[in-house]
Amino acid sequence: MTGERVQVPDIEASRVEITRTQEPKRPLPPSSLVFGHTFTDHMLSVPWRMTEGWGTPKIHPYAPLSIEPSATVFHYAHCLFEGLKAYRDPSGRVTLFRPDMNFRRMNTSAQRIALPTFNGEAMVELLKQLVRLDKHWIPDQAGYSLYLRPTMIGTQPALGIAPPKEALLFVICSPVGPYYPQGFKPVALYGTTEFTRASPGGIGAYKLGANYAAGVAAHKAASEKGYVQNLWLHGPEHYITEVGTMNAFVVFKKPDGSIELVTPPLDGIILPGVTRDSVLGLAREHIAGKTNIPELSEKLVVSERPVTMQEVKEAAESGSLVEVFGTGTAAVISPVDRIGYLGQDVSIPTGPDGMGPVSRPLWKYLTGIQTGQIAHPWSVEV
Repeated sequence: MTGERVQVPDIEASRVEITRTQEPKRPLPPSSLVFGHTFTDHMLSVPWRMTEGWGTPKIHPYAPLSIEPSATVFHYAHCLFEGLKAYRDPSGRVTLFRPDMNFRRMNTSAQRIALPTFNGEAMVELLKQLVRLDKHWIPDQAGYSLYLRPTMIGTQPALGIAPPKEALLFVICSPVGPYYPQGFKPVALYGTTEFTRASPGGIGAYKLGANYAAGVAAHKAASEKGYVQNLWLHGPEHYITEVGTMNAFVVFKKPDGSIELVTPPLDGIILPGVTRDSVLGLAREHIAGKTNIPELSEKLVVSERPVTMQEVKEAAESGSLVEVFGTGTAAVISPVDRIGYLGQDVSIPTGPDGMGPVSRPLWKYLTGIQTGQIAHPWSVEV
């Protein structure tokens, strides 16, 4: 024993073994798809052991996992995941949207709960191979895509709170339709103060299963009050943090005529969303004159700053509130028309189509990139 740290293998895309299904399923008609309920023929899995590193990547038929009941994922919530989409453009070309961002965030989440990290570039290449195999599952209709769910779980069969010595990284695929098939429908939010989504030093900034399990009861309570989702308010000041499982944006009209696009800063309790980063990036490129986003105000100002529900309420009452919306992979942009706050409803302006003057042009441009109608480096061909 020399005391030197032994280098164990990382994920290598060149080692992938592919086993095609012998019983291919018939894709469902697009109109019958329910988000996250239908899965393609194949999946990707890569095992990990502390003493051996990452094993051979395998693309194989979608099937149940064989995991012992003592696996750490069942007892200590060693579980994290990502969500991204593969799109088919009018020419038939299939692309991924910023997959490098998802795997970078996945590694950050893994570090937070002592699961292994991996080569993100190798995972992008493996994801491409998986999507190539199942790309016929992407419905050939506008607004449809293939939702990809990379997941990592602790699989060591042992009780005891400690870093797992075994883990499994896998990816499953699900064909999905447009989030708003009948057109944009603004959602009503419940300003949630009796539950806490995250706290400083906690896990709110990481895409862990535990974050979402803890929000289900709060979502159920909001639904029983007649609201679609929670607006998570933090601390006695009621700082806005997230909209359900999405990042929050608020737009104000300033006295000098400028339009301020505000989102809370990444302070450790907010998830660094890929769509959030994309919206901010496009807005800043528009302001700098690097990208012209049609119909978006030239007087736009972007701010990453704290914003309270009281500020939103006062702006709604004074007429200086322009709009409120959430951003995320599933919906891209989700407009808000009402917020229940301390026993009263705060009305949020929306346009005739349900969107506002800032969210609408940003949504059009962003989805144009995702669907291949607008050429951009964020769009990665499969």
